[in-house]
Amino acid sequence: MQTSQTSGASRAAHAPTQTDSLGAFRSLVSSSFVPLRVTTDRPEPFAARMTSIDADNIAFTEVAAKPHLIERTPETIASGGSGYYKVSLLLSGSSILVQDGREVVMRPGDLSIYDTSRPYSLIFGEEFRNLIMMFPKDRLELPIPFTEQLTAVSLGQQHSGLAPVITAFLSQFPAQLTTLDERVRTKLARTGLDLVSTMLSSILDADPAHRDPHQVLLQKIYAYIDQHLSSATLSPGSIAAAHYISTRHLHALFQQADTTVSTWIRERRLERCRADLLDPVIADRTVSAIAARWGFTDAAHFSRVFKSSYGVSPSEIRRP
Repeated sequence: MQTSQTSGASRAAHAPTQTDSLGAFRSLVSSSFVPLRVTTDRPEPFAARMTSIDADNIAFTEVAAKPHLIERTPETIASGGSGYYKVSLLLSGSSILVQDGREVVMRPGDLSIYDTSRPYSLIFGEEFRNLIMMFPKDRLELPIPFTEQLTAVSLGQQHSGLAPVITAFLSQFPAQLTTLDERVRTKLARTGLDLVSTMLSSILDADPAHRDPHQVLLQKIYAYIDQHLSSATLSPGSIAAAHYISTRHLHALFQQADTTVSTWIRERRLERCRADLLDPVIADRTVSAIAARWGFTDAAHFSRVFKSSYGVSPSEIRRP
């Protein structure tokens, strides 16, 4: 479940960093996010300021800078950092995001998503402030082929109802998070990720007629699994029966999404357990009770698969 990483999404709070050197900014950007090419053709002196904080492997970084161009090229991809999504909230100024043959002009309050596994460009033609939320792709509970349809589009235009809620919530980061306890930061970071996931799911649900019927069915199956994660009877057979398809067809659908039914169920259950273990509201609940709540009936097995996925045991992740 863990996504390999070479940089980014692994930091605690950082003090704001100010620089008037493009070279220093280039190094700062690549170490804070993923390897990137940063250039400018403007004659005026360069200046930039970055503030960042990390919570639960979700990184929030605010960048304020003079005009420049950022490119994720095949060369920088080869240097590492694949496997992340970046959600951008433009706070001031304007920018152009290009990825997957699409291009979107961003204005203050606009939200967009892009993928570090493939080339993209960000063009900042004027002084700006931008908030970037970066997280491993497997933390988003949507099939990757679905999310690929939404890169370099204005998410606010696609879902005008939820976008203002998300922009109001995220615009407080990272400054407001730095004063909070780690567990509270984690809770808020997960809430931000849940809001983004909800918006993306809603956008995908809005126009199923223009989508591959297999993707429509698979998304319904994902929703069904989420609703029944706590059930001990959840299985390929029960899922297939609920959707009037054969188990063979079910397995084929998941194979097309580069995963398996059992892997998807296990990862979603582990994520729910991880969230509960980090939740201060239920800190008095035992590890075995949390595991059982999400379908892990064997406590020893749960501890093994949890540590294999997250690198720490369930009890270790709970320690302040």
